[in-house]
Amino acid sequence: MANGRNKNVKGDSGRDGGGFAAIPWRVLDCPAYSRLSHPSRSLLMEIARQFVRDNNGRLLASAAYLSKRGWNSSDVITRAKRELIKAGFIHETVKGHRPNKASWYAITWQTLDRLQGYDHGAVESFVRGAYHKSDPLKITSLKPSHGVERPFIAPANGVEGVLPTPPQGAISPTF
Repeated sequence: MANGRNKNVKGDSGRDGGGFAAIPWRVLDCPAYSRLSHPSRSLLMEIARQFVRDNNGRLLASAAYLSKRGWNSSDVITRAKRELIKAGFIHETVKGHRPNKASWYAITWQTLDRLQGYDHGAVESFVRGAYHKSDPLKITSLKPSHGVERPFIAPANGVEGVLPTPPQGAISPTF
């Protein structure tokens, strides 16, 4: 009581009732957050709003869910989700599929909750604080085995003797 924080002891906490979305300043102040587009920042708030104590990994960002919250464009939602995943703010734990299975996501500033139903490899690939990495989702296994130093703009066996037409001849149009 001496520190002045508990002025109203009768139950008033000094804020409006209900839950709240706690995003640490470390997230909001990092360079990756400042590079996000406005739709991505808004979507991050929508996803963070769903988080409660034990559901990190089961957060939704589907068009059906977000339409109830005022999101009208599924293209904007898709672009924002991709940007948030690439920047390392969210992690996809379940890949959605038709006809009615939504993808699940986790925010990366919280630990991933151990829930049933994650896709294979989702727990192992989760990186807490991935937004602080300079290139959080740089996938090295997709690089060619010979490297990416010098891209070839001609066939590997050269251009001599390459015919400008297909070997069976030009294709005649049919009307």
